[in-house]
Amino acid sequence: MPTTSGPNPLFLREEELRQAMEMLFVAQRDVAAQADPVLDRHGLGRAHHRVLAFVAREPGITVTALLDRLKVTKQSLSRVLSELSEGGYVEQGRGLRDRRQRTLKLTEAGAALERELSERQRALIARAYREAGAEAVEGFRRVLLGLMSEGDRARFGEREGAGRAGTARGR
Repeated sequence: MPTTSGPNPLFLREEELRQAMEMLFVAQRDVAAQADPVLDRHGLGRAHHRVLAFVAREPGITVTALLDRLKVTKQSLSRVLSELSEGGYVEQGRGLRDRRQRTLKLTEAGAALERELSERQRALIARAYREAGAEAVEGFRRVLLGLMSEGDRARFGEREGAGRAGTARGR
């Protein structure tokens, strides 16, 4: 009986699914840990990093939209935003169409901190992408999209060729 190497065609078995869940937890832990020394130096936590990352990706995001993206309580986000504002990392403004909306953007110090926080994470992900190759990266992207809610999936654009270098991000 010849042996074949490659992916297990029985990938939906209980053990394969449990292993995938464990691998997601471990990978998320290790990616997040890349920023911990910088966060510690600034007296901040991972919640602060998530806010900085989302605001960096979408300058002018409203507090309401950020709440929706992060799926946290208003009280929790309010505490983190207050600390980031007091630290000079985030500034709040008013919406252009609706003056009641609060918009967020990073200050120069906030942008510099966000770059420093994500630098090692980007390097880790880039190394993993290089090792896996383009086809695996696109497959990984499809798996991640499949794990997301409909609303989040739509934000990342489920379209032909999405995620490849040089394509615009869907909103």
